[in-house]
Amino acid sequence: MSKTVTAGILGTGSYLPERVLTNADLEKMVDTSDEWIITRTGIKSRHIAAEGQTTSDMAVEAGRRALKSAGLTVADLDLILVTTITPDMPTPSTACFVQSKLGAPQAAAMDLSAACSGFVYGITTAKAFIESGIYKHVLVCGAEKLSAFTDWKDRATCVLFGDGAGAVVLGPSKEGRGEVLSTYLWANGNDAELLKIPGGGSRCPVSPASIEAGQHYLKMAGKEVFKIAVKVMGDAVAEALKGAGLTLADVSLLLPHQANLRIVQAVGDRLGLPPEKVFVNLDKVGNTSAASIAIGLDEVHAAGRLKKGDIVVLVAFGAGLTLASAVIRW
Repeated sequence: MSKTVTAGILGTGSYLPERVLTNADLEKMVDTSDEWIITRTGIKSRHIAAEGQTTSDMAVEAGRRALKSAGLTVADLDLILVTTITPDMPTPSTACFVQSKLGAPQAAAMDLSAACSGFVYGITTAKAFIESGIYKHVLVCGAEKLSAFTDWKDRATCVLFGDGAGAVVLGPSKEGRGEVLSTYLWANGNDAELLKIPGGGSRCPVSPASIEAGQHYLKMAGKEVFKIAVKVMGDAVAEALKGAGLTLADVSLLLPHQANLRIVQAVGDRLGLPPEKVFVNLDKVGNTSAASIAIGLDEVHAAGRLKKGDIVVLVAFGAGLTLASAVIRW
């Protein structure tokens, strides 16, 4: 079947909670220091959701801003996708809460779980729905309240994560603007144990024992994840560019998942890209998992950093293990 419609990003939006948690604040909470955190992660501060503020609350704010950016209303939406590993609750989906809060009863709604790669997985899913003719406009939200799943006594992980949400509206590309040229998805469940929240599911249901053992907090084998991430993220960029019929020389901006500054820099170095072509904002927001790339994309769009025809490459690596990349012609 020939493709008659090309999916494009019509608008972007993001939301960060008001509360900012600095490294100086963390020094008072756990045995760490500003120097130690910056040296190992590049992070200086992160945003933390207010008490009672949910993942869906943040997704809704980002979604409204993306709709405004696209010049559309909630009535135009056919599907709402929320990519998250920190849902409001196990069921119903966070997307259903977003649909209700937005007031979009005509839109289908579902969650997608691919951790830090989730947002690009969501873009890929939306692209397929639009180009197959099933839906016209899809809202993709990457949203996380990681503070609710962080062990604030574990200095190896608590310094990394922040809360927030980003969103895009996808629909038929207008005059080739925002066109999603290609995407690449990959997963390796054999390494699933390297990055996980072990408690709360059917394998380890919530119980006094699981709570006592801290099984509902995020666990990570940092060194192993670092080694794998640098290699496969570079490979994913190459695959997405190949799918678009482009090369690294065509790239205007690489927007990688903001996990750790050393990972971001190593990926840029591996690809031979100059620092000015590699986006970084993790110093201000930390690792926001599925929200990371979505927040970054809105930041560069709002700042006017992208001009017509620019080639933007998104790439992420996360729990699963999952990997995803996308090439967009702005």
